[in-house]
Amino acid sequence: MTERGVFISFEGVDGCGKSTQIKELRRRLRGFQDRILLTREPGGTVLGEDIRKVLQRTVDTREITAEAELLLFTASRAQLVLEVLEPALAGGKHVIADRFLDSTTIYQGVARGLDAATVKTINRFAVGTCLPDITFLIDIETSKSRQRMTSRGSDEPLDRIEKMPDAFFEQVRKGYLELAAAEPDRFVVIDGRRNIGEISEEIWTTLTDRFDGLLS
Repeated sequence: MTERGVFISFEGVDGCGKSTQIKELRRRLRGFQDRILLTREPGGTVLGEDIRKVLQRTVDTREITAEAELLLFTASRAQLVLEVLEPALAGGKHVIADRFLDSTTIYQGVARGLDAATVKTINRFAVGTCLPDITFLIDIETSKSRQRMTSRGSDEPLDRIEKMPDAFFEQVRKGYLELAAAEPDRFVVIDGRRNIGEISEEIWTTLTDRFDGLLS
């Protein structure tokens, strides 16, 4: 019987450096790339990529209510879980996810002010029992994350959510830290102020220790 793969997710405010760390982790795992699946949210399926375009590039934020935004994100995730994630994990592939349900808990729940119990119910309906085995939260001050986002230049313009004010991202950061404190067995909080190599090494050491050589 094939051993189920490890489900690793990365979370944090926009500009925290999680995409860079996902690339670093993929580099470390290059020896068996056929067993690695990278996903992003929203996206990862044909439906998910279409929803991504709607969510990120709608010019007028008022065109998408907080409630509709919540349902669009979770619709993309439900499709991803059933079409991609569950089959991959059951087949022994390790999944590295650039965001998962925690992003909805924080961005649409905490920062948008939606009812926490409602968001949790909708989240769980979308993912069922498919939850990350470990979640790395890369924590960084809002001022630093905003600086990173705005320094990207015109080649990568800010999307609809990235254009939200600083107060929104302060709520996001606070919500993430509170969630991590409530689920210490799953979350590993990483100090995102350090250099790329130091962060990458901490992530790698944590994974190899926790999963007893499964990823080496």
